[in-house]
Amino acid sequence: MQDKPRVVVSGMGVVSSIGEDLLEFTASLRRGTSGIGFLPNALADGVDAKIGAPLAEGFSLDAALLQRFAVPDNLAHATLQCTNRMPLGVQASVAATLQAWQQAGGPEWQIDPRRVGIIVGGSNISPRVPYELNEKFRQAPSYLNPRYAYQYLDTLQVGVLSEILAIRGEGFTVGGASASGNVAIIKARQAISSGDLDACVVVGAMADLSPMELQSFFNIGALAGKHFHDQPEKACRPFDAQHEGFVYGQAAGCLVLESLASAERRQVEPLAEIIGTAFLMDANHLPDPNEAGEAMAMSSALRQAGIAPQRVDYLNAHGTASPLGDVTEIKAIKQVFAEGVERLWINSTKGLTGHCLYSAGVVEAIATVVQMREGFLHPNRNLDEPIERGCRFCSAESEVTQTDIAMSNSFGFGGINTSIVLSKGVR
Repeated sequence: MQDKPRVVVSGMGVVSSIGEDLLEFTASLRRGTSGIGFLPNALADGVDAKIGAPLAEGFSLDAALLQRFAVPDNLAHATLQCTNRMPLGVQASVAATLQAWQQAGGPEWQIDPRRVGIIVGGSNISPRVPYELNEKFRQAPSYLNPRYAYQYLDTLQVGVLSEILAIRGEGFTVGGASASGNVAIIKARQAISSGDLDACVVVGAMADLSPMELQSFFNIGALAGKHFHDQPEKACRPFDAQHEGFVYGQAAGCLVLESLASAERRQVEPLAEIIGTAFLMDANHLPDPNEAGEAMAMSSALRQAGIAPQRVDYLNAHGTASPLGDVTEIKAIKQVFAEGVERLWINSTKGLTGHCLYSAGVVEAIATVVQMREGFLHPNRNLDEPIERGCRFCSAESEVTQTDIAMSNSFGFGGINTSIVLSKGVR
């Protein structure tokens, strides 16, 4: 029986509150820079949620193309033509994807476009768009922007990216709540491992929320800010005794995945290899986390990778700073790693970026690969009093350490549990 194709990461790109390109993002991780502050008035007015980690004010794809990305003129032209008047979330996805595409050698990579796919992680990606159109619609329905007929669809992102990059393989969106990014990675890996694709552009879409979604999260007690409403930089506290909920973060991330054979044929150095994944449910429609389900996902990913728990050097935790969520994840980690948990480094990127919801899995996979390749682990901000003394949490300063194998967790409302295992380079 022929071995399944191995899947590697050949390109990465990110747009976030701590960096609008991979270089800035890496520097911010190393320094432990927080992107958390007050939300802009357009989001915060009239709601109790005032704290977040938004993209930099004035972010635009046009400016990024001119100032940050050295893309060929024809690609820049196609991008500007295709994204004119597109929602912010689409622009962020395109900016992240162009970075990853360039790093992977996209313009010259000579792969049959029918063998390249696109998977976008996220569902109900841009609820802010209909929210802002609603008042005009009620006043004068006939003046509703006709573009809304197709811009409200999540597949808008798939179509825009495929047009810009001339990709003709399969393309679709996947929803997994806060695990959507990891679900997209897992589905892309499966498509490449099965031989259906040689490469796949995986995008974690920015959750472009409206005040209504923010208020609903606040009303169910999921958001932070009740006790740190005047100190936003202290509000996000993964695994700290004073944690009180997540902070909404805006980000888009992109990974270019491809078969190892394809990368070798193109003479591209893999940034990392995805050696194990798991995507499992715990048969629950509520937002409650489940220790058994989370442990099952981690154990299954390790089993697929063919490695023992003690081989894992570092875990990028889901770590939202939800009191119940943090406690549940730590219990699951201890269940899987047992005595080895004392040597397992743990941090949560959400402490810096906020919870980026649909894109969290992709953004945190990028953060994991960056840390593995650069030889450091980013700090856990605001971890003053850890909820578990038996775990090896990263401190308030970056840790200089060698990481060969890492795990990244993402869990979502509705009993969704995902875990991926990555190795530095190719094993």
